Amino acid sequence: MECPACKGVMVVAEFQKIELDHCTRCLGVWFDAGELELLAERLARDGAVLTMDEIMALPAEEVVEKARRCPICGEKMLKVGLGSQPRVLVDVCPRRDGIWFDHGELSQVIAQTRTTQPAGATEAKPTRMIRFLGEAFEAEG
Repeated sequence: MECPACKGVMVVAEFQKIELDHCTRCLGVWFDAGELELLAERLARDGAVLTMDEIMALPAEEVVEKARRCPICGEKMLKVGLGSQPRVLVDVCPRRDGIWFDHGELSQVIAQTRTTQPAGATEAKPTRMIRFLGEAFEAEG
């Protein structure tokens, strides 16, 4: 598979028996559709992560950066903001083929897991997804 950011070669890295595509040149990570849900299932975290449909329901962000193409279908991907302070703009395939995290974006998501949630506050789904990714990938490293 070709990297949507730098066109380098992506290799498959296995995490929790799920194959994630990782670019060896720019260090981005691709999640195929359903891999976030599968990862949540493997970690027994049902309902802790957004589904692809829920991510697609988030508003697309207007950015000056050139749109990237999905490595699966070739369609231009949408920029969707996750989390807050700062928002992490990830690339999402409009055909729901997957999600691309540029190098550093997954780290930003993980860093947001360190923010505390006020007691009794209801956690928004994007925040739950960020917390889930942080827990999943910090468990590896």
